[in-house]
Amino acid sequence: MKVLLINGSPHKAGCTYTALVEIAETLAAEGVDSEIYQVGAQPIAGCIGCGNCAKTGKCVFDDVVNACREKARAADGFVFGSPVHYAAASGALTSFMDRLFYSEACGNRGGAFYLKPAAAICSARRAGTTATFDQINKYFTISEMPIVSSRYWNMVHGKTPDEVKKDEEGMQCMRILARNMAYMLKCKAAADKAGVPLPEREKTVFTNFIRE
Repeated sequence: MKVLLINGSPHKAGCTYTALVEIAETLAAEGVDSEIYQVGAQPIAGCIGCGNCAKTGKCVFDDVVNACREKARAADGFVFGSPVHYAAASGALTSFMDRLFYSEACGNRGGAFYLKPAAAICSARRAGTTATFDQINKYFTISEMPIVSSRYWNMVHGKTPDEVKKDEEGMQCMRILARNMAYMLKCKAAADKAGVPLPEREKTVFTNFIRE
């Protein structure tokens, strides 16, 4: 079992990374592998709605999004982490997730994400965390992904990594989140071994609100 931890901060070893490391270490103690994937500091273009992904199964922009896709397909669970920028996820992570989730849904019917547990975490100096938390979770609910929770909302506070480490409640939330993730993955593995069938899938129905 492996969890892919996405660092949506431009800072490779900043506050968001510090929270993800706490999760990774706890997952390891639970016997679950993990990898931290750095989105990076380079500009990431947003989705342009070209529809190419429906034909090729990948985004027309061949950058970190497509590079991460193969890792996503091999992963069993996900944690997407972001710093808070203006009470929202970072622009880079937003563009990254828009294209990753949309192109996977169009080209592969969500194969990389379907029924795989996922969680959002966010870091902030002070505020804007709950809005960011809600924003990221919406990607999971539209993709039929079970959301992994913690004892509190998944957030840490601090201006620097050292300050984040002093946020004892926040770091505890990261550890509890990791243990809950490990538990869900083990339950899913047990269900697969027992032959529990996946839910019946229906063909997608699109209904426009404006009708003639």
